[in-house]
Amino acid sequence: MSTSAASRQQILSDEQWERVAPLLPSNAGRKGHPFTNNRMIVEGIIYRARTGIPWRDLPRDRFGPWQTVWKRHYLYAQLGVWDRIHAALMAEADARGDIDWTVSVDSTISRAHQHGTNTTRPDQPTGAGANHRNLAVEEPDGHAVGRSRGGLSSKVHAAVDGNGMPLAIVLTGGQRNDGAMLVEVLDDIRVPRLGPGRPRTRPEAVVADKAYSSGKTRKMLAARGVRSVIPQKSDEIASRQRKGSRGGRPPHLDKTTYAGRNVVERQFSLAKQWRGIATRYDKHAISYRACVVLCAVVAWLRK
Repeated sequence: MSTSAASRQQILSDEQWERVAPLLPSNAGRKGHPFTNNRMIVEGIIYRARTGIPWRDLPRDRFGPWQTVWKRHYLYAQLGVWDRIHAALMAEADARGDIDWTVSVDSTISRAHQHGTNTTRPDQPTGAGANHRNLAVEEPDGHAVGRSRGGLSSKVHAAVDGNGMPLAIVLTGGQRNDGAMLVEVLDDIRVPRLGPGRPRTRPEAVVADKAYSSGKTRKMLAARGVRSVIPQKSDEIASRQRKGSRGGRPPHLDKTTYAGRNVVERQFSLAKQWRGIATRYDKHAISYRACVVLCAVVAWLRK
């Protein structure tokens, strides 16, 4: 293989790999010899997620047998390996003061390819989303594939810091309501401390669009000591105006802070440059979500 072709198939620089390598399990607690060719396997996992090709089409001369790459990917997904690496990178950034705790939340839908939907599932799965705490336990109900207006799809709910860096990732079926998942997305924010102390979980402010606007949401954020930067829906405004003085004052909207909400949209745009994220080809939610988290890991490594 030519040098230029090899370089196109390699994402991680030597410096980035040196940061990741010590955090990978040597054999994931299994008996036998330690894992070998770790960098080649990880680059194969990234290549497949970035290009969206079938596992069987992975270039063997570059990444070895596709079965080995797939098995390692699924094992890492089951064990939450990329979530732990993601947490470690966030902890380093927080210790440097590089995390802006004005957090923006939103979601994006990925259409599910027919190769990712030929599994048994409820017609309308409404269970909890798939996040870093429950994935290592069991596959979510319905594999996080739902039937929305656009057909079978999955929805990635994310929280990013003020610089657009991913902090939390929750996966649900495409029909799930954004506002209903806000609590779970916020609960998924856990940035460990490098020294003693509990992980940081509370943003200074939450910036979101009108889909998250409700009195219940504002009370929930206030109870957590989090400032809400969410515009009201038109029907909420009309309802308050009909009540007159009994409707109370409208909630304050910091327009300057709200203008920065587009950082989450930009992060989704970057993530969907990986074709394996823009379209869901994976049957299992843990496999698909692992690709999204791996993309977040690469983003933090490049920061």
